[in-house]
Amino acid sequence: MNLHEYQAKELLRKYDLPLLKGLVFINSLKNLKNELHSLNGPPWIVKSQIHAGGRGAGYFKNSSNKEGGVRAVYKYDEAQSIAEFMLGNTLITKQTGPEGKKVNRIFVEEGCEIKREFYLSLLIDRSKYQLMLMISAAGGINIEEVAQKSPNKIHITHFYDLNNITLDSKIKEVINISSLQFDELSLIVKKLVRVFRELDVSTLEINPLVLNKQGKFILLDAKLSLDDNALFRHPDLEKLKDITEENPLELEASNNNMNYVKLNGVVGCMVNGAGLAMATMDMIKQFGEEPANFLDLGGSANKERAVKGFSIIQSDESVRAVLVNIFGGIIHCDMIARGIVEAIKELHFNLPVVVRFQGTNAKEGREIINKSSLNIISIDDLTNAAKKTAELANL
Repeated sequence: MNLHEYQAKELLRKYDLPLLKGLVFINSLKNLKNELHSLNGPPWIVKSQIHAGGRGAGYFKNSSNKEGGVRAVYKYDEAQSIAEFMLGNTLITKQTGPEGKKVNRIFVEEGCEIKREFYLSLLIDRSKYQLMLMISAAGGINIEEVAQKSPNKIHITHFYDLNNITLDSKIKEVINISSLQFDELSLIVKKLVRVFRELDVSTLEINPLVLNKQGKFILLDAKLSLDDNALFRHPDLEKLKDITEENPLELEASNNNMNYVKLNGVVGCMVNGAGLAMATMDMIKQFGEEPANFLDLGGSANKERAVKGFSIIQSDESVRAVLVNIFGGIIHCDMIARGIVEAIKELHFNLPVVVRFQGTNAKEGREIINKSSLNIISIDDLTNAAKKTAELANL
């Protein structure tokens, strides 16, 4: 689950991390000018709040003004007018795609005289099963370009013992900071690791982490992604979810205990099991097509789930054919086959569908599909099923 910047900072503030004061406005800017007096400034920084990076380098749709979603302002009236321009507008960044995201929340923060900018993030290195720190002296809006063109500028440290966080002393030379600043950075990292553990974070990114003119570190931006699978331990954090930022189809799937991710291809995928879904998408790519989605029905695939799955896929106008890949275990393939046939009839689903069964009663399931007189066929081999689906998507 992604959080807005202001939400991430509210959580980080509880850990006594160096942050600037700010104000958030949701759907309304009625009291902005009056409340702005509570912040040190000018300048103040007006920040669009969307679940996407690159806001500062982005631009607003249908506007000749190409200034981004993060703006420094120096007058009360200017703060009001800039915020009014942003709120309700659509911000386009490298991460949103050309459709952009509508801005429903504005965060106004105190300004800061920046002496230097750094990049810092914490995430799990799954190849080593360890928490990994990434830090660079080349922080700011061009960090993606730095990662691509100059990866040597990013220093990586793994933490083998989360109860004993020790910052690599090489970092002091790598990012060129004083011993006093290194000690300050070490304390910040220890606190961030504590945040990572206690809140079940999947990704924590501070970009930029800055040194102000007094030589002190400030977390100028903050991005937190929480592990969805651990939210049952944090009902207070689950309340922070902004459903206006969610893809409607992904939200609908989630509300029905299914996992759906919208992708950019033309072949719809419906599978029971995340690993099987990944393998299915790989096979589609092998035959020159791209998957339109990741859709995991979960272990209890039945008629109701099939109806909902086909309904979600049908809502995506880019889909031209569908590959259903089911492994029958506790749920028998013949039962799932009847559910698929009933779902297609109920929804008047007209796209070509290829079904691949393996597991309990797979033969019986294939017979039900192939005798249905619908625009669906069953193929037992995944390679052949993927190939046939790709062919149907091009008819």
